[in-house]
Amino acid sequence: MGEYRPDYVDTVTKYVFIESPSMTPGELALRAYEASEGVLIKETCFGLQVSGEPESVDRLIEEIRTFDPVHIFVKDRGFPPGDPRRCRANLGGARPGYLGHEREFRVLRYITRGLEELDRREEGAEVPEPAPPAREARQKLDIKRLQELIDTEES
Repeated sequence: MGEYRPDYVDTVTKYVFIESPSMTPGELALRAYEASEGVLIKETCFGLQVSGEPESVDRLIEEIRTFDPVHIFVKDRGFPPGDPRRCRANLGGARPGYLGHEREFRVLRYITRGLEELDRREEGAEVPEPAPPAREARQKLDIKRLQELIDTEES
């Protein structure tokens, strides 16, 4: 394989994940297209893939995060789109990294809850102390029954 020469020099690609009860990836994509200003946007099942000059991408990300701040998450993509070192068109098989996205996506709702809790605390809302978990009253093991179990194991 020859020396790697990227197709999109001086560009970045970021993934935008949305896990929102009030906005779908399609709705997010429509709003992003309106604010894109020359940034390449691709709608995905989890949100968007955004590519372009770093300043333009950052400006767009800042804009779309305002739509639903605690439900929209961003991460860098390690390789540009179509990179022959990672593109499944060249490597064959499943999309590399997709399983990682799937795992990360399951965790987002917990991060959202934490962000919402931080917002509530900053607003000065009364935060009730969580009640300790209720302990189940278990019947204690009789010593004779314990001895029977031990004798059964030894035979």
